[in-house]
This record gives sequence, structure tokens and C-alpha cells, in this order.
Amino acid sequence: MPITAILADDEPLLREQLKLRLSKLWPELELVGEAINGAEALSMFEELEPDVVFLDIHRPVMTGLEAARMIGRGRSKRAHLVFITAYDEHAVEAFERGAIDYVLKPFNETRLTETVTRLKERLHAEPEATEEDEDSELASVLRQLTNRMGLPATDYLRWIKASVGQTVRLIPVEEVHYFQSDEKYTRVVLDDAEVLIRKPIKELLEELDPKQFWQIHRATIVNTRSISGVVRGLRDQADLKLKGRTETLTVSRNFTHLFKQM
Repeated sequence: MPITAILADDEPLLREQLKLRLSKLWPELELVGEAINGAEALSMFEELEPDVVFLDIHRPVMTGLEAARMIGRGRSKRAHLVFITAYDEHAVEAFERGAIDYVLKPFNETRLTETVTRLKERLHAEPEATEEDEDSELASVLRQLTNRMGLPATDYLRWIKASVGQTVRLIPVEEVHYFQSDEKYTRVVLDDAEVLIRKPIKELLEELDPKQFWQIHRATIVNTRSISGVVRGLRDQADLKLKGRTETLTVSRNFTHLFKQM
């Protein structure tokens, strides 16, 4: 089986330069996709499931760091991540443990050779770390990079990844009115559509910004920016009216204290 890769960088000349150097250093590598931002890279990963993903850290729409947090979650195939960065002084220490690799802009032949060598070794080695260990290591490196490069904190979930037919849709969480779960799926309700995801309410609560997304029922989380009004009922119950939606959401008694001032 050939080793496959995708490349995400919005600078065409740099993409061509990296492709040329990789073709010389690693002729067996098959580049199966090119993206101009992290969102495209994530969609390509879902569709093509490559062995290696080259991600530029500073990308429009979705940064490489955000894409890295989402790539591989829930997939049987784990990808080897290589970050592309111009920030040598910030990146080197964060990458020193070697779990994730990097290449520098402008591309250095020696550094790229080291990266290719390590990737080949990892691809042919027996996996030692568990999936939980890999996720923990990735999260640690991403936090270090975010802090050292002075990037806005992205600890809270900003994108929802949902399969729609044969394609993957990336939904900004700001566009979600509410999430509502049953035993197997969670409904993601938007202005003009609904999609289903497998992420449970408990996991969403841990990842969403609690200042914007409130749990109002054991199976429902609402975007506070979507609330247009609160209708109070008997016995300390309440219903929420939403902007752009006709239905109302019932607030269970355990959560009505959130709306005392509304």
C-alpha cells in the first residue's frame, strides 16, 4: 500500500516548493490532496484518510491547530501530523518530544530530511502508545504552541463536524441554535437545517464555551444568543422562545435558576 498525504497551505509557491522537495526525498509518498485552509484539510482527511497531514499553523477559516484537534477523532485510522510554521523559536521546544513533527518556512533541506526520516520510522514501527496517550500528547503540544505563539485560546469547540450524505459539513458553533440528544445521536439544529452527530451531550458540555452554551435539560443545550424570550409557567417551569425558530424549548426545573434575571 502506498503512503498517502495531504497538504494544507494557502501559499501556492510554498506548496509547490514543498511538493518538489518531498518528491525528491520521498518519491514513494503519494500526495492525494491539497487544501488552502484547515477546514478543507479536515474535509479531505475525512474523505481520503491519508497517512500523513501537512498543516500550516496560520490558516484562514480554520487554523492548523484547530484542524489538528479534530483530525482523527472517531476514526479507525490515525494520521501523522506535520506542522508547517515560520516560528522556529516558538515551535522547536514544543516539538522536541517528537510525537508531532514540523517543517520551517522557508523550507530547509536538512530539516525536511529529518522529518521524512522520522515519519518513515513511525509509519513502519509497531504502535506503542494507546489512542488516549496520543490524544493527550497532541493536546499538550497544541496548548504549548497556542501559548507560545500568542494565538487566541481555542480550548472551546468552534466547529461541529457532521456527515451529510457522502460529504463532511463543518458547522461553526455560533450558527447552532441548540443541541438535543436521544440515546444514540445528537440533533444539531440550525436556521435552515438539522444534522445528526454521535457526540453526546456530556462531551459537548465539556467542549463548548459555558458562557454561551447552557444546559437547560439533561438532553438539551441551548445557544444563549439564540434565545429571544422566556415564558414562565407554573411550578417554577419555563419555556424558551428562539430567534428564527417556531418551536419552544422546555427548561427543566434543575436549570430554571439560569433564567431568574431574564
